[in-house]
Amino acid sequence: MSELFSADAWNKIWIFRGVFLQGLGNTALTALFGLLLALVIGILSGLFATGGSRLLRAVSRVYVELIQNTPLLLQMCFLYYSLAFAGMSPGIIKTGIIALGVYHGAYVSEVIRAGIQAIPKGQFEAADAQGFGYIQKMYYIILPQSIKIILPPMVNQVVNLIKNTSCLYIVGGTDLISATYNFVTGESTGGAYAPAYLVSGLLFFLVCCPLSSLASMWEISLKKRDVRTVKVGQNTERMA
Repeated sequence: MSELFSADAWNKIWIFRGVFLQGLGNTALTALFGLLLALVIGILSGLFATGGSRLLRAVSRVYVELIQNTPLLLQMCFLYYSLAFAGMSPGIIKTGIIALGVYHGAYVSEVIRAGIQAIPKGQFEAADAQGFGYIQKMYYIILPQSIKIILPPMVNQVVNLIKNTSCLYIVGGTDLISATYNFVTGESTGGAYAPAYLVSGLLFFLVCCPLSSLASMWEISLKKRDVRTVKVGQNTERMA
């Protein structure tokens, strides 16, 4: 704990600041591509879950339950070592992207499903009455209305995904946590444990806190807008 107030320890952190910045860059890269994969998987699975095909609904349900009820750490280790033993290892960062994408895709799927199912059934019936196909109905009618329901929890998933990049540490990744560990245990950089992990945590905080605040403000703003809309509607009915 005395290292936390050691000028030498903090000076070492400053000298090797590039290690932390590189780790943060790898974390951001992994999170970005992991998020894109999660969105693709989640949107497809969410549409499957709300579609008319029993088979697709079952596939979506099995995927979501399997992924959500097993730890990300286990999934990442399984993916990394199974691919490595099969001679098809894509590398640590790519493995992390796949694992994060598949894991968070299940949660994105539930967000999409909940957003779609929150839309009144009358909207679906109206779209069907107009002769819209499934894709047209979703694209023009349902998804635009569900965006305001989906976005706040989606931002929370982005925050969780960024924090979960730390799981790459278990397979020797190059993310921020792994870079911090390598720094405090390195021959030329060893020591400064408290300052190093404090800096690492601060970097995560500076990235995740604004996103969490954005999600909260977004949700509050949408609720206030809904309340105003209801009041306007009630006033209009009274005047009529």
